[in-house]
Amino acid sequence: MQDSTTAIMSTLESSTADKLAIYDWPMQAQQASRGTALLVHGLGEHMGRYAHVAQHLNDWGFSVRGYDHFGHGLSTGARGGLPSANRMLDDLAKVIANTRRHMPTGEPLILIGHSMGGGIVGRFVSLNIAPVDALVMSSPALDPGLNVIQKALLAVLPTVAPNLRIGNGLNAKFISRDPAVVKAYVADPLVHDRISARLARAIADFGAATIQVAPQWAAPTLLMFAGEDKLVNPAGYRAFAAAAPACVKTQAFEHMFHEIFNAPDQAQVFSVLKTWLDQTFKTL
Repeated sequence: MQDSTTAIMSTLESSTADKLAIYDWPMQAQQASRGTALLVHGLGEHMGRYAHVAQHLNDWGFSVRGYDHFGHGLSTGARGGLPSANRMLDDLAKVIANTRRHMPTGEPLILIGHSMGGGIVGRFVSLNIAPVDALVMSSPALDPGLNVIQKALLAVLPTVAPNLRIGNGLNAKFISRDPAVVKAYVADPLVHDRISARLARAIADFGAATIQVAPQWAAPTLLMFAGEDKLVNPAGYRAFAAAAPACVKTQAFEHMFHEIFNAPDQAQVFSVLKTWLDQTFKTL
């Protein structure tokens, strides 16, 4: 799951001259393209873990692009840091603009965000920062599950110590029911457990704001989530699903842990994703 050797690697300079690592999994020359999927990863990980997701999307006719967030993976920046509250949205906008320049005119762009990435793409779409054609949220961090003490700290720390970085508290054994996935995650040198006060506050704020606007949702969206998620609070994405209109299709995988794309029975997840893509976009 860690191998990114099939991706074409490049970098994109951010507004502050930091370098974002870009991963491209293009279509084969003889394949007809149905669009481009832009993957947005979760907290502490990196896009190299999504090579198998990209392979499925390629097989279904979609070019795939992804990137490492600031302070993650092969991108520059303090691990788990965040220079400004909206930096993740700004970086996503920059990646989308760059991606559009390399896409054929008229082809759809689909955002696929997991966990923290799901929260980022949800907030991005809710603010209509840049047009996208559809959205997939996988176990999105719409409610990080903070206790009373953590909420009190987040009310203060982002102001007095926004760059203070501590352990993110994620228990690796709960990312997947597949022991091999957990073992690879723990051994991965590009995975880290750091999170700054500003980043933690941004995750919490993005999720709450996205849930608040769920009744006005307009983008074609697939919301897939783990029913036994122990890393984010399932109440967050369940609240979004309950409030959202019919343009949001919801699929729960009740017995899965957080990383549904890395579940032992991940074939169920990819089947749901493919069916939704085929219904939303023309099948070749």
